[in-house]
Amino acid sequence: MFEVRRSGIHGRGVYATRHIPKGIRVVEYLGDRITHRQADARYEQKGQDDGHTFLFVVSSRVVIDAGVGGNDARFINHCCDPNCDTVIENERVFIESVRDIEPGEELGYEYGLTWETTDDPEELENYACRCGAANCRGTMLAEEPLDKKQPRKRKAGNETKGRGRAKGKAKAKAGKNAKRRPARRGAAGAKKKPGTSRRR
Repeated sequence: MFEVRRSGIHGRGVYATRHIPKGIRVVEYLGDRITHRQADARYEQKGQDDGHTFLFVVSSRVVIDAGVGGNDARFINHCCDPNCDTVIENERVFIESVRDIEPGEELGYEYGLTWETTDDPEELENYACRCGAANCRGTMLAEEPLDKKQPRKRKAGNETKGRGRAKGKAKAKAGKNAKRRPARRGAAGAKKKPGTSRRR
């Protein structure tokens, strides 16, 4: 269904090898399942400018480190006009298509890395987006900082979706559940919010 090759966005990317209809579960995000404490300890020695860890926050207890025992899902890049999204079910993470994807098209989803207004602006620049989409926001960071976000009511029966892969505070790094660098997933020391990828 897909293959990994050099990406124009960043490093390696994942490309469709055939037509993928909307609503298809493309791949599961696999790797070493560890605690947040283990993730932080594992990557605390990495430099601030090192964005190459593949951490995805699954829950308040579990983080997936795709850098250890991971699969090709870790190479899916961020995109501001995504053709995929992440879905968490029973503490497992799946990447699903949100629209039809044509052969040769690069797969991507919104990382939505979490951040706060007190984060170092220079560190936040590490999360610049180069997806090239017409609506590119220029960043992989969530539009709204965590410390300004209003809590949203959850609807009963909704499944928990995770966006992107890298959520986190730009503190030793930034990420959506992980600290991260312009274009690779996850990071340790980021905010621990399920459904994001902590990239470093």
